[in-house]
Amino acid sequence: MKKYILVVISLIFSGIGAFAQSGNTLWYNQPAKHFEESLVLGNGKMGASVFGGVSSDKIYLNDATLWSGGPVDANMNPEAYKNLPALREALKNENYKLADQLQSKLQGKYSESYSPLGTLFIDFKQTANPQDYKRELNIGNAVSKVKYKINGVTYTREYFVSYPDQVMIIKLTSSKKAALNFNIRFESLLKYNLSIGNSVLKAKGYAPVHAAPNYLGNIPDSVVFDEKKGTRFTTFIKIKNSDGIIVTSDNTLGVESASEALIYVSIATSFNGFDKDPAIDGVNDENLAKSQLDKAFPKSFQELKSSHLADYQKYFNRVSLNLGKTDAPDLPTNERLKRYSEGKEDKNLEILYFQYGRYLLISSSRTPGVPANLQGIWNPYLRPPWSSNYTTNINVEENYWLAENANLSEMIWPLLTFIKNASATGVITAQTFYGCKGWVTCHNSDIWAMSNPVGNFGSGDPVWANWNMGGTWLSTNLWEHYIFTKDIDFLKNNGYPLMKGAAQFCLDWLVEDREGKLITSPSTSPENKYISNAGYHGATLYGGTADLAMIRECFTQTIEACRILDIDADFRTKLENALARLHPYQIGKKGNLQEWYYDWEDEDPQHRHQSHLFGLFPGHSIDPIRTPELANACRKTLEIKGDRTTGWSKGWRINLWARLGDGNHAYKMYRELLKYVDPKGEDPSYSFGGGTYPNLFDAHPPFQIDGNFGGAAAVIEMLVQSSENEIHLLPALPDAWESGSVKGICARGGYVISMDWTQKTLKSLVIYAKADGKTTLISGDKQKEVILKKGQKVEIDWQNIKK
Repeated sequence: MKKYILVVISLIFSGIGAFAQSGNTLWYNQPAKHFEESLVLGNGKMGASVFGGVSSDKIYLNDATLWSGGPVDANMNPEAYKNLPALREALKNENYKLADQLQSKLQGKYSESYSPLGTLFIDFKQTANPQDYKRELNIGNAVSKVKYKINGVTYTREYFVSYPDQVMIIKLTSSKKAALNFNIRFESLLKYNLSIGNSVLKAKGYAPVHAAPNYLGNIPDSVVFDEKKGTRFTTFIKIKNSDGIIVTSDNTLGVESASEALIYVSIATSFNGFDKDPAIDGVNDENLAKSQLDKAFPKSFQELKSSHLADYQKYFNRVSLNLGKTDAPDLPTNERLKRYSEGKEDKNLEILYFQYGRYLLISSSRTPGVPANLQGIWNPYLRPPWSSNYTTNINVEENYWLAENANLSEMIWPLLTFIKNASATGVITAQTFYGCKGWVTCHNSDIWAMSNPVGNFGSGDPVWANWNMGGTWLSTNLWEHYIFTKDIDFLKNNGYPLMKGAAQFCLDWLVEDREGKLITSPSTSPENKYISNAGYHGATLYGGTADLAMIRECFTQTIEACRILDIDADFRTKLENALARLHPYQIGKKGNLQEWYYDWEDEDPQHRHQSHLFGLFPGHSIDPIRTPELANACRKTLEIKGDRTTGWSKGWRINLWARLGDGNHAYKMYRELLKYVDPKGEDPSYSFGGGTYPNLFDAHPPFQIDGNFGGAAAVIEMLVQSSENEIHLLPALPDAWESGSVKGICARGGYVISMDWTQKTLKSLVIYAKADGKTTLISGDKQKEVILKKGQKVEIDWQNIKK
């Protein structure tokens, strides 16, 4: 407490209001020591993690397209499907141990890994201790700054990564003429060489041909380089000085006796698509990096910054959130998190975390076919946690839960185009692993759109390796994009063909149970195990609830798409018949929603996954109004699981509690998501129960970005929930947010909502239509039907709406 008082007093004397903490700025009074303290920037392709050191600044550089490996051979296990009859027979005979063993016959290679490009160092000839040090990230303009004094001289740095100009810009200034001296150097964990010419530092290198998942431990040949294979990269670094002189050595580039300098950083890779060899058929990365640099270098700092701001803010400024009066003091962000973890009020920190999620999505998801991965685009490790890949049993989908409703629909395009890529390899996987038509994607994927079940051809535990509903889940994003935007051309030309392929796989994959109902066999529930009545702890069963919930969603949406487009009547009939025959949800003896076909115990009742609750969220087959018994069973399941769980899982549970209309429980867990976690580096442990690192990265732990995105999405889920025909306003508003306002969030049906509320009661709203439509607005015990034309905006005084 003494430390907090001193900080507040210093702010008062420095002329900054003690109660002016920001909902848009992260700031600190010391440089970062750990990756989880760095401030991250990105333009959707190039990522930078800025440490802000004084004697030496360190910046991790990433490119979203720099991965190990190359195009996948989808036909890697061409006769795997021939093992299905024996596996299904084992399940029919209730021999679950044998079924688990036979799953090894249905496995392929592991995914590849996201690679770090390198580290940029800016070494300053400064040894004295700094005064008045401050580093910050303003997510309202996507600009980071560092400022401090040494011997009476003020030094400032300003950093941003531009989407329009595809370069990183660093501006360095000193308040005293000729006081700025620094050298730039570059290092990489990849294979690379450096050269200096024409006052440009150039780094050329290549990624591994294979980088094994980190969870396999210290194995031989875990990282393999081949100079003739792998994705190439080029980095160009150039300085523009207003005074002083540029100096070079064999491997450094620098400035002496200047008062201002600009550093231009341009990077590019040879990645040319998921199905093209980057070493043979790749983009000329050197030419691309040079072209980006040559176009940007003549521009002034103000020109570059102005175009950066215009581009970034057209997305970020669409949404604003106010959660009412706050008395929280203005503290460094790490201290704010610690104070908040003690149970103190800080509404602007809650807003900051929400908007930070939107910031991260804009910054990491603007490259076609390359969605945000497990770490967005920020990764310093050669073998990152879980390969930093696309894990489709929740994680990559959770990354995009806020895209549509947080008014960032454009940012989901990398995922939608990736789904198309995955369907190309997925057609072969469906045939060779499962003997089915359509397309399928399994537990893990990568930039090469790998779709096979993983496990290294037999060594993977089926509890995670053999799950095959990734394509089914991913297909629901296609429908969500349509229903939020009402883009009929997208549905016709892009969405529906992929939805149909995913549904076709499910049609072929379903089999009859003893009651004539349709089930999946084999089935697993992501990363959880059951205990059979005979005491066997297993993963493989049939008719898993999660499978059927996802198939139910896929069929329902594809049927509706058929109706809207007025096509494929026969196929629609097949889906309708199959949907009616799906094995129904079951409520267990504890009042919980059963995860397994039988009412068996979980090996871990508090397991982090809750995949069988998919129908409640993000699906739509369960809700408190239409299916109250099933909703109550979901509630009981959540009560049994408890609230202590990992970061991404906590993000999911907040959304589930919001769907149940329990805003106070959702808010309780939202606060827990913001629990301060000391940076521990690469420590894949679940023991801490999730939380938030000093730079607001989600602590799974280690860092996984899906918790940030899931938590941000949950804020909107507490404020607005929607279907094609209804919009529920303030459906799960917590007591802590008694008064507030929100602007610019989106609802299904193609609507944009702005509203304000007082004493937990809606006061007024503005609804804007992206397309012609009709919807019913509902809040409390009032409702109103509205019919709008495209582009029409209506203001409604809700207080005057009759019950």
